[in-house]
Amino acid sequence: MAATAARTQNWWNETLHKLSLHARVTLLAAVAVGLAVAIVSIAAYITVRQQMYQNLDNSLSQRVVQASRNGVLTNLENLRRASADALGLSDIRVGVLSANGDQYGAQNSPLPPMGQSELQVATGNRSSSLRTVGARNGGSHFRVVAVPAKFCPVGFSDQCQDDADFLQPGALVVAQSLGPIDQTLHNLGIVLWAFGLIGVIGAALAGNAVARSGLRPLARLTGAAEHVAATEDLKPIPVSGTDEISRLAMAFNAMLHALAQSRDRQRRLVGDAGHELRTPLTSVRTNLDLLAQADKRGGLRAEDRQQLLDDVRAQMDELTQLIGDLTELARDTPQVRNAELIELSNVVEDAVIKVRRRAPGLEWDVQLSPFPVWGDERLLGRAVTNLLDNAAKYSVPEGAEQRTDGLPIGHVTVRLQDGVLTVTDSGPGIADADLPHVFDRFYRSSEARSRPGSGLGLAIVKHAAEQHGGMIYARNAPGAGAQFTLWLPHAATQTR
Repeated sequence: MAATAARTQNWWNETLHKLSLHARVTLLAAVAVGLAVAIVSIAAYITVRQQMYQNLDNSLSQRVVQASRNGVLTNLENLRRASADALGLSDIRVGVLSANGDQYGAQNSPLPPMGQSELQVATGNRSSSLRTVGARNGGSHFRVVAVPAKFCPVGFSDQCQDDADFLQPGALVVAQSLGPIDQTLHNLGIVLWAFGLIGVIGAALAGNAVARSGLRPLARLTGAAEHVAATEDLKPIPVSGTDEISRLAMAFNAMLHALAQSRDRQRRLVGDAGHELRTPLTSVRTNLDLLAQADKRGGLRAEDRQQLLDDVRAQMDELTQLIGDLTELARDTPQVRNAELIELSNVVEDAVIKVRRRAPGLEWDVQLSPFPVWGDERLLGRAVTNLLDNAAKYSVPEGAEQRTDGLPIGHVTVRLQDGVLTVTDSGPGIADADLPHVFDRFYRSSEARSRPGSGLGLAIVKHAAEQHGGMIYARNAPGAGAQFTLWLPHAATQTR
C-alpha cells in the first residue's frame, strides 16, 4: 500500500507539473470548493439523519411505554379486533411476544419483526430493545421497539380485570416504517449532490476567471521578457498596482535598468578603450616606420635610434598599463571573491614605498594606524597605488625638474585612521566642474590632458572601494591641493 501511495503521489505531482499555471489555479479552486462542499454536505446529511432517527426513537419509545402501561393493546382481544389501520397508524405494526415465543397481533395487520432481541425483553433479560430491521429502499425497513408488558390472554378479559395473576409476562413490540425518513434523506442527498456539483462548477468558473484576471499581468510580463530576449530592447514595462505581480514587474524593470546600465558601460568601455588604445598604437607604429625607413637609408645615429627605442618601450608600457586597467574594470562582479584577512596599513605602506621610488623629489608625510579588513590584497594595493600615483603626479608642477638644492618640489600627506585613508597633494586642486566626474572611466580634465595617463586610475579606485563595501570621494583641501578619502569597513563587520 505504501508503494502504491508513493506511485500515486508521483503521478499526481507529474500531472500537476504538466498543467499550466492557469489550469492549476482553476483546478485548485474547483478541488478546494469540492472538498468544502463534500465536507459540509456529509456533515449536514449525518446531522439530519441522526436528528431524524433520534426524534423517531424518542417518540416511538414514549408511545410504546405509554401503550404498555394503559393495557389496551396488551389485551389480546382488543389487539386482535383493532388493527393499526383502524387506529390511523398505517405505518406502524403492533404485536405482543410472549415469554415462550408466541406472537400475537391484529387480525388484518402484519406482525412487526420479532427476533432474539425482542424475546430477551419478553423473558425479562433486557429492559428494552431498539433496533433497525430490513434494508433501505427494500420495502421492509423498520425501526423496532420492544418493552416489557404483561398481557391478557384471549378469553380471560374479565379475570384479568379482577385478578392480576392471570396476566402473563411478555413484550409489547411496535415497528414503525422508515420509508418516509428514507425518502426524505434520499431527497436531501439529491439536493446536496446537485448543489455541490453546481458549487464545484461555479468554483471552477470563478477560478478560471480569477486566474485569467490575476495572471494577465504575468502574461504581459512574460511577453515583455520574450520581447527583450528577441529584440534586446531594454525599455521598462508599465507597472500599475501594488500586488505581488506588480512587485515582480518592478523587480523586472530594475533588472532591465541594471542590464541597460551594464550594456551602456560596456559600450562606453569598448568605445573609450578603442580611442585610448589608438594613440599609443599609432605612436608605436610611427616610431617603427621611422626605424624601418632609416634602416633603408643607411640607419640612424646611435643616439637617435636609442631615443626611438625608448619611445617605443614607453608606449608599450603605457599599453600594458592601459590593458591591465581595462581588464580590472571589466570584472563587473558585485563584491570580492575569495577574500582574505589583510592589514590595510601594510598595504598602504607598501604602496607608499613603491610610489616614493618613482617620485623621489616629493616630501611624504605618512601616518598609519593598524586596521584589518577582509578583501583582495592585490586589488586594494593597486587602488592605493593609483591614489598615491595621482597625488604624486599633480604635486609636481608641470614642467618642473629636480631641484639642485635638494629641497622637495611638492609634498603628499597620507593618513590612515580607523579605516579612513586620506591622501592630500600639493597640486592646484580639482576644478568644481570636474569634481563630479573624477572617478568616471577615461575622464580627464582639460588641465590633465597634457600629463601622462589613461583616465582609468581613479575609476579603478572607485571600483575597488565598491567591491569591498567601502566608498571614495574627492574634494579640495583648504590651503592644499586635491584630497581623496577612501573608507573601508572593519573586518569584524564584514561577512566572508
